[in-house]
Amino acid sequence: MTETKALIVAAGLGSRLKHLTKDLPKCMLDFGGKTLLERQISVYKNCGINNISVVRGYKKNKIQYKNLTYFDNDDYENNNILNSIFYAEKIINGNIIIGYSDILFESYVVKSLLESKHDISIVVDTDWRDYYVGRKDHPIEEAENVILNSSNEVVKIGKIGNQKLEVHGEFIGMIKLTDKGSKIFKENFNRLKKLYWNRPFQRAKIFQKAYLSDLIQELANIGTKVHCIKIKKGWKEIDTVEDYQNIIKEFS
Repeated sequence: MTETKALIVAAGLGSRLKHLTKDLPKCMLDFGGKTLLERQISVYKNCGINNISVVRGYKKNKIQYKNLTYFDNDDYENNNILNSIFYAEKIINGNIIIGYSDILFESYVVKSLLESKHDISIVVDTDWRDYYVGRKDHPIEEAENVILNSSNEVVKIGKIGNQKLEVHGEFIGMIKLTDKGSKIFKENFNRLKKLYWNRPFQRAKIFQKAYLSDLIQELANIGTKVHCIKIKKGWKEIDTVEDYQNIIKEFS
């Protein structure tokens, strides 16, 4: 059994958190005495994952934990999550979990993913709608929703809720790749980068601004199996000031 690594993508501006991220990257916000990043690291370690890397960008000097490997995306203002991941391309091999830095999650979420034997697996919350009740600043239309086939593989992914389609869950921003999955992931990114650089790609105006879900959609379109690990709750996204305040109440 090869060891699984983790890659945390933490380069973004977090502009919807307004004053809270004026001097700090989103992952350095405090939740009950620990930063968001510390909480993620602690969950990964609880699950036996000790090889952890971080892609930094905005206010990168504020992220200085020991025993982590860092990759710097200094062009974070002109790109987005998908391109940010590939600043760490050299470690995308073997078994690796890649996750957004703005989510709080429980150990069971990571453990569910670790149990997957599929080459490419993503985490999908099927009990996601409650999270949007009373959430004014992040409307339900902005969820990265997923439609699955009967084998639990992605058919459609992205902000599709406003198309009145029957969706099966919300992508939480966490993907696991085996060594074979890593190769497929990298080969397709590099193929698409050549084709779509400075051009529209999936739901992005230009390839540089693409989300991880845009690449997942492309993989599904070409017949690559992207398996869904279904969970029910156990995670929270921190996207707006309202999200932060709501979660802080829970910690207190």
